[in-house]
Amino acid sequence: MNKRTVEALVKAGAFDSLQRNRAALAASIDRAFEFSTATAANANQGGLFDMMGDDAHGSSTQEPDLVEMLPWGVKEQLTHEKTAVGFYLSGHLFDAVEREVRLFAKRKIDDLIDSREPQLLAGIVSDLRIINGQRGKLAIFKLDDKSAVMEATADEAMINANRHLLKDDELVIVMAKMQPDRFSGGYRLSIQQVWDLPSARCRFGKFLRVAVNGRAPEVAKLVKAFPPQREMTEQGELLRGLPVRFKLERKVDNVAASAELLLGDQAKFFPSDAALSSWIAQADQGKAEIVYEI
Repeated sequence: MNKRTVEALVKAGAFDSLQRNRAALAASIDRAFEFSTATAANANQGGLFDMMGDDAHGSSTQEPDLVEMLPWGVKEQLTHEKTAVGFYLSGHLFDAVEREVRLFAKRKIDDLIDSREPQLLAGIVSDLRIINGQRGKLAIFKLDDKSAVMEATADEAMINANRHLLKDDELVIVMAKMQPDRFSGGYRLSIQQVWDLPSARCRFGKFLRVAVNGRAPEVAKLVKAFPPQREMTEQGELLRGLPVRFKLERKVDNVAASAELLLGDQAKFFPSDAALSSWIAQADQGKAEIVYEI
């Protein structure tokens, strides 16, 4: 069994019963093969070592420790599984974002209706390929939200504007129309708009609600670290950011009261995952969440 085979088995989770940290296992493959080679060499000289006593070769038979590595994140682990066996084994890439995404992209692919109106959907891109169509380049890919998989297409203008999003294993939120597929006899999606999750938070989120109790987060520092994004449109410059509301709660003599304070536009920030983590870290009891419906 060669190193490449062992690496594929590690990525597929074949050694999870020995060690759950697949990153450490993958990083230790060279070390394991070196130990195996040394053990085999020592075994061939066993007669000589036996005459010299155990101390002569005891250190060479001690298994080396695994290389210390941080475990793979969910996305990285699932991507490695797909590389090794062709599909996800321990979960689905959509699992990590489903709870939040369903707050605004509520319709599942399995629940699509035959409508001429665009529909808001979310899913993971897979099997992406670019072909030369009659009207320029055409992206053809599958959109998978775990409920179902449907083929989708995006024209050249959409490809050029969203090259960083239209990639295998990426989450996208799309506005798309269902169209008959004359090849399969079913339907396919024609993509009209594309967002990544942070941009979708700006588009569909109302505000970030942050719990405070006696001490407010360092708003200026957070906004400076994660400023809103400026985008030029036909209507002029557009500022993409999410407003912030502080929620204050008090309880005196078993009487509870609460109030919300909407901060001004200067507190808007771009809601990346890192930005949200920073707000949560400074919120009272870690209570900070995006509100999508009022």
